[in-house]
Amino acid sequence: MMTARGERGVTRVLDKLEASVNSGQYYEAHQMYRTLYFRYLSQKKYSELLNLLYKGSTTLLQREQQGSGADLAILLIEVLTKSETKPCVEWIDKLSKLFALISPTIPERESFLTNAVKWSMDDNKKGHPLLHKKIAEVYWKEKKYTAAHRHFLHSCDGSTYATMLIELHTTKGLKSEIDLFIAQAVLQFLCLRNIQMATETFNEYTSSHPTIKKDKGPPYLLPLLNFLWFLLKAVEQKHATQFTILRNWYAISIKRDPNYSVYLDNIGRIWFGIELPKNNRNTNSMFSGLLKSIIGDVESSDEEDGNFAGQDTCPPELD
Repeated sequence: MMTARGERGVTRVLDKLEASVNSGQYYEAHQMYRTLYFRYLSQKKYSELLNLLYKGSTTLLQREQQGSGADLAILLIEVLTKSETKPCVEWIDKLSKLFALISPTIPERESFLTNAVKWSMDDNKKGHPLLHKKIAEVYWKEKKYTAAHRHFLHSCDGSTYATMLIELHTTKGLKSEIDLFIAQAVLQFLCLRNIQMATETFNEYTSSHPTIKKDKGPPYLLPLLNFLWFLLKAVEQKHATQFTILRNWYAISIKRDPNYSVYLDNIGRIWFGIELPKNNRNTNSMFSGLLKSIIGDVESSDEEDGNFAGQDTCPPELD
């Protein structure tokens, strides 16, 4: 009897809520969403609550009620965590859609993103690659290339990332920088121990860039591209001698950016066990700062260990 009465009460609130939204009474609607949130949460009706909060946050954000909509979106992530909902395609897709609706001008957007990444971590220390890919694509659409880059680094879609790099170079880069754009990406992926993304990004960039694909390489006309191609082969084959020879042979190209040597010192240590001389040990701390500046605060709560551990392969596809 009490249960039936409670359900009728919820139905009345839902009816009033819909009427408030339709009449533009958004503050009242927000308060009713919160009332239902506490009621469903106390009853552990997680499925109903998740659907309610997603619908509510989407509705309010689409009506430019940014503060109220973002508040419900953040509550949604709390419920995903409390209900122990595992990262899945459905909710990653929904969270990325909400992120796109939240205005970049309000601070709640960063809170939402931080909480979403934490929820998605599960077996992925940096957050689920699919979520990072979706967030990167939102930033890319907004032409926020630096933010997109930081999330693409932790995605598992080198082809899409390469497409963004091509757009970035052809619209904002100099002709002479055509090889620098991909060099930075490949070296950073190798420092993150992700040979799969390094190779996929390099292959897509060189085969799809309108200028490079005319080379029909390898070998390429640009020495730095050849260096990267040989470097990836050396890493795949765990060929330390070849790595050392490559650094000497392409020394002039490597000097084009002082960061390359720092990256390569750490690639040598990570992939080939080549330790730095004692007088160069401060390079390791330089790399730590350099990597942090690249990755930014995407995972600010996540401690970096001394090995800068990443993942060598991408996880299985989500259901």
